[in-house]
Amino acid sequence: MQLDNAQTIHELTRCSDQYEHALAQNNVDALDALFWQGPQTVRYGVGENLYGAAEIAAFRRNRAGGSPPRTVLRRTITPLGTEAGVVSLEFRRDGSTRTGRQMQTWINTPNGWKILAAHVSIMAEQPETERPTL
Repeated sequence: MQLDNAQTIHELTRCSDQYEHALAQNNVDALDALFWQGPQTVRYGVGENLYGAAEIAAFRRNRAGGSPPRTVLRRTITPLGTEAGVVSLEFRRDGSTRTGRQMQTWINTPNGWKILAAHVSIMAEQPETERPTL
């Protein structure tokens, strides 16, 4: 398996940029189009676990105002050959000091690259190693 395929990195960079633009604009149709439209698709959010493209789409349509604005701090793209890849991203929501994390598994389909699995989380105020034990 080739973990540094330049073409896959280029394509996933473009897809990740499209995702960030659609997220910032709360373009739910564009966001839906970037996800695999099947029951296998999973999105774990900051406050929800969503199974299947229909649940993900319903969540987006019911979230007032869309995702809070954010700045991307760091992005790593790891191709898994030419058929799949992982986009790992750190971000900070506007007005917050906490770091958010997002991981997306993308698959290359006949209809282009699609997100099959996604996970979004916000880091704790301090690492677990710095918290007092109970």
